[in-house]
Amino acid sequence: MALISPSRRLRRTPFSDGVEAAGVKAYTVYNHMLLPTVFRSVEEDYRHLKEAVQVWDVACERQVELRGPDAGRLMQMLTPRDLRRMLPGQCFYVPIVDETGGMLNDPVAVKLAEDRWWISIADSDLLFWVKGIAQGWRLDVLVDEPDVSPLAVQGPMAEELMARVFGEAVREVRFFRFGWFEFQGRPLVVARSGYSKQGGFEIYLEGGDLGMPLWNALMEAGRDLDVRAGCPNLIERIEGGLLSYGNDMTDDNTPHECGLGKFCDTQTAIGCIGRDALLRVAKEGPAQQIRPIAIDGPPVPVCDRWWPVLARGRRVGRISSAAWSPDFGTNVAIGMIRMTHWDAGTELEVETGDGMRRAVVQERFWI
Repeated sequence: MALISPSRRLRRTPFSDGVEAAGVKAYTVYNHMLLPTVFRSVEEDYRHLKEAVQVWDVACERQVELRGPDAGRLMQMLTPRDLRRMLPGQCFYVPIVDETGGMLNDPVAVKLAEDRWWISIADSDLLFWVKGIAQGWRLDVLVDEPDVSPLAVQGPMAEELMARVFGEAVREVRFFRFGWFEFQGRPLVVARSGYSKQGGFEIYLEGGDLGMPLWNALMEAGRDLDVRAGCPNLIERIEGGLLSYGNDMTDDNTPHECGLGKFCDTQTAIGCIGRDALLRVAKEGPAQQIRPIAIDGPPVPVCDRWWPVLARGRRVGRISSAAWSPDFGTNVAIGMIRMTHWDAGTELEVETGDGMRRAVVQERFWI
């Protein structure tokens, strides 16, 4: 098994000591940082996530901060989602597109104030694109990566654990909203959000010095809740249709192809750089789109490349993520499928890593 060679180009996080003490078994690289992927096993981590509570080191979800009089204008230039009614204290899922309408990232925008925003990014160097737009348009805004490291608390018992550490008021935070809560005298943004369908929160830690004190406080407070270190789980995210930028979609795909058309207000999002291109896409409709796919047979191997999807020997799409689901007793998958074959119930074939398998397009994702 190959190892990851540490260097300053591959950054540790404020929570890495806790992750290592918890027995992390595998990492991936995400925004030039370490992201845990397995602790006990993918299957055991999956079951625990659905039944208890986990603390996730997701410091790799770096922030792009926009600060200044033109911060709101710049934010709207980046996304086709209409942000005019967004208020401080809200979080919006926002496709970020280029001039062709291609997806550059699918982050969460956090509106701290009218003149201050965080863009909590997926895995891409979005900072450079945002800086380029700001400089090219001579906007009065500072664009930078602040010292902010998110820590997620996910699972059915997440609210109880958070209330023990941050107080009962944290229970009042609504979905995709945030509040300011103190930890050891420092105010932190705490949002009800996260990369799972099990419910939970994300804590935006400003400054790394409180990383391990925060980690340890959550672990100590959740002993009787069976709290464990965890990480985004492959099986659970596929069941829930949570897309992975760079895996399930790239800059070759528009939001409409990724099933994100509901986040594109192209008629009213005036100023979005990719607006004209997306207006054409919205009018004509996408030729392919993300679909949930069930793949027959025993557990599939790791999907470390796109698997061809065939219909009568002709390629009609690709599988980008796949895993065996213990709860649903089938291999669950995310596929980009041509419109001629994307209807629910359509039978297809997938050229998996261990041979051809029968597959069926599903009406909806599993959770």
